Amino acid sequence: MFGYRVPAPDEAMLISGGRSRRGGAPFKVVVGHGTFVTPLFRKARYLTLSMCESEVSETCVTKQGISLNVRAVIAFKVGNDDESIINAGQRFLSDQDQMSTLTGRIFAGHLRSIIGSMTVEEIVTERQKLATEVLDGSKAEMAKIGLTVDSLQIQSIDDMNSGYIDAMAAPHNAAIQRQAQIAQAQANQAAAEAQQESQRKQAEYQRQTMVVQAQYKAEVDKAQAEAAQAGPLAQAQAQMSVLQAQTELAHRQAELRQRQLVAEVIKPAEAEAEKVKVLAEADAARIRLQAAAAASNNRVALDRMLIDQLPMIVKEAAAGLAGANVSVLNGADGLSEIAAGLVSQGLTILDSVKKGLSSPAGDEVSRFDPDQNDGSQTGS
Repeated sequence: MFGYRVPAPDEAMLISGGRSRRGGAPFKVVVGHGTFVTPLFRKARYLTLSMCESEVSETCVTKQGISLNVRAVIAFKVGNDDESIINAGQRFLSDQDQMSTLTGRIFAGHLRSIIGSMTVEEIVTERQKLATEVLDGSKAEMAKIGLTVDSLQIQSIDDMNSGYIDAMAAPHNAAIQRQAQIAQAQANQAAAEAQQESQRKQAEYQRQTMVVQAQYKAEVDKAQAEAAQAGPLAQAQAQMSVLQAQTELAHRQAELRQRQLVAEVIKPAEAEAEKVKVLAEADAARIRLQAAAAASNNRVALDRMLIDQLPMIVKEAAAGLAGANVSVLNGADGLSEIAAGLVSQGLTILDSVKKGLSSPAGDEVSRFDPDQNDGSQTGS
């Protein structure tokens, strides 16, 4: 907007012209906001409020008469209050670079004054004390010109090659060097001890390694020897196992063969023997019956006797077969067939007896003396 001015955040706008200001100030101070400036009647100018820097390099004489070159840096700025802005504006508005020059001269004077009351040792060892005293001495003068000091740093103190500071530092340097030498010697000794310990540990490690290798080799040799022996031993054990298995198999085969012989030879032989025995007993009974019939000359009585003895004959034949180990393969039909065979065999015996009685041998038997036959002997 025409005629409206706004200062920068780090500036103070000074408006001159018009009526005189309160407090006798020659201009109006505007900070942080804008205002109308009437053209032709008023004029606005700007004063920096930012941080400024001034360097001081001054030759000073100490209390001991020793010359020192001191370098320092001062950080300052225009105060934020209206009074400081007015004082700084009246002095530096036309040439604001003069603030750094004037500040350096003020601090140089106070620096010479304070260093003249101190020894080199105090100046070197108590730099903060020097800076504080310089700040305190210059504070009032800086306030008069509207400036405030933020910091003062003593950058360097030089005795201009007089050797005083070096001589002052010599005892400390010697002590430090002595301590450094002692520390170096201790470090060397510690390093030597560490090296010896390392060598000792290395030797011990090598010894232990050799022992371990020897033990390992011994275990390997032992394992190889056991492995070499284990082969034949395992083979022998395997052969023994095979022989045992073969022996057991032979025993089982012998038992099986024995059972086969019993089933195929002994049992049939026993059955055949029992059969022969039954037939022999039946034949003996037939002869006894023939003798009895011949003695009585009664064929009817003989037939009757034979018929009556037929169940006994069959029973005896069945009893003889009962002791035999005869395998019946077809169940109930097989038993029926055996019973029918026994009956048929009895009928056959009966028929044979009848035929014998009708044969000449029967006549001969009929002539047999029954009184001499007690039934315990048979004719041939």
